[in-house]
Amino acid sequence: MRRALALARRGKGFTSPNPAVGAVVVRGGRIVGAGWHRGPGTPHAEAAALRRAGRLARGATLYVTLEPCCTWGRTPPCTDAILRAGIASVVVAARDPNPRHDGKGLRILRRRGVPVVEGVLGAEAAALNEDFAKHIATGLPFTVVKSAMSIDGKIATAAGRSRWISGPASRRRAHDMRMRADAVIVGKRTVELDDPALTARPSRRRGRAPWRVVLDSGATLPLDARILAPAAARRTIVAVTAAAPRARVARIEALGARVLRCAARRGRVSIRSLWRRLGAMGIVSVLVEGGGETIASVLEAGVADRYAAFVAPKVIGGRRAPTPVGGEGMKRVSGAIRLGPIEATRLGDDLLLEAVVRPRPGGRGRRGSRAERRALVSHVHRHR
Repeated sequence: MRRALALARRGKGFTSPNPAVGAVVVRGGRIVGAGWHRGPGTPHAEAAALRRAGRLARGATLYVTLEPCCTWGRTPPCTDAILRAGIASVVVAARDPNPRHDGKGLRILRRRGVPVVEGVLGAEAAALNEDFAKHIATGLPFTVVKSAMSIDGKIATAAGRSRWISGPASRRRAHDMRMRADAVIVGKRTVELDDPALTARPSRRRGRAPWRVVLDSGATLPLDARILAPAAARRTIVAVTAAAPRARVARIEALGARVLRCAARRGRVSIRSLWRRLGAMGIVSVLVEGGGETIASVLEAGVADRYAAFVAPKVIGGRRAPTPVGGEGMKRVSGAIRLGPIEATRLGDDLLLEAVVRPRPGGRGRRGSRAERRALVSHVHRHR
C-alpha cells in the first residue's frame, strides 16, 4: 500500500477534479502490475495496474489507495475491470467520499465473492485527497493560505519590497505548492506592487498550469500586468463586483482573461461567492498567496483549511512594514482564529510552518447548499 500511495502522489496536481489514486497488483509475493491516475479521461489507477499485470492479475491481490469506482463517467467502472481480470482479493486504503461511490463499489465486489480489506494506511490515503473530499462534500475548493515572512513577521519592507525574504529552497517548495493547486489567488494590490507571473516552476513538470485568480472589485487591474499578457491571460480569472465598470471589464476580457462578477461584501468581492463560483468550475484546490488584506478576507470568510508560513531568519522591522494578515484584526485574543498542531520542516535556512485552520465556534459553516453539492457530484462524475 505504501507503494500505491507513492504512485498516487505522482498524479497530485494533474488529476483534478478527480482524486489522486495509485494501485498495485501483487501475486506470489511480488508486484506484477502498478499504475496511477494521470488525469481526467485517462485510465484510472486500477485499470492501468491491471493492464500492466495482464494474465498475471488472475488470482492476484489488488492494493488501491481509494475505493474502486462503480459507475460510468468518461471511463468504465473499475469494479467491472477488477471482476473481469479475476482478482482474488482487494485491499483498499480509504473509501471514496463521492456519495455516488461511497461503499457501493466495495459491496459490489463482496457480493461477487471478492474479499475486501479496508483501512490499510487509511489516514495517509485520506490526507492525500483531503482537497477532493472537501470539494465533493461542500462545493468549495480546499484552501491553503501561504505567506513568506521574516522572523519578526514582515512580508515586505515599509517601501513594499519583498524580494527575496525566503531562500531558494523555500521558493522551490512554494512553486511545488502552486503546481499542485488548481488556482493561485492574489489581490489586485499584489499585482500592482510585484507584477507576479504566478507560474509554477520548474516547467519540466508538464501539467496543467494553475489558474491565476485576482481579486479586483472595481476591475482596475493594470492592463499591462504580466498575468494579462497573451500567453497568460487565457488562464487568468479576474473577480469583480457588479459595480465594476462594463467598459473596463470588456477591456480585460478582450485581452483573453475570464471575468467573474461576484456578490459584494462591504464593497469588495465576497470570498464565499467567489469560492462557490470556482468550485462550480471544477477547481478543487486553491493557494492564496496574499497580500495581507486578501489573506485576512479569506480567513474571515471561514474557507481556509491550512496555513503555511515560510519563516526566514531575517529581521526587517518598521512600523509600516506589512504583515501576512491585514484587515481589522481581533478585538480580543480569545477571538483569534485557532490552528491545529504545527508541523515544521527545515528548508535551507528557513522553516516552513504548517497547520490546519480550525473552524471558528459559531462561525459560518463550510458546507455548500444541497443543490450545489448535487450539482458538484454530477460535475465530478462527468469528468471522471
